[in-house]
Amino acid sequence: MKYLLVLAVVLVAVYVWRNNRLTGDEDAAKAAARKKPKLRAPTIMVACLECGTHLPESEAVKGRQGAYCCAEHRQQREGQGS
Repeated sequence: MKYLLVLAVVLVAVYVWRNNRLTGDEDAAKAAARKKPKLRAPTIMVACLECGTHLPESEAVKGRQGAYCCAEHRQQREGQGS
């Protein structure tokens, strides 16, 4: 009878240990998923018509002929055409 009781305790201990281990893996996977940085959408890059420098479209100075890296380059390029 004593051996049956020891066997039952060992089986319960193994069951609890395996159950906690599986739950811990799921928690670790959820934590890793939360720690991943969110990826941003790619930014469209344009080249300055005057010097060829590439810069994000949102930072480019818009002109009649296209995009420029600064207002001075826009004035130089579009002033020549007039």
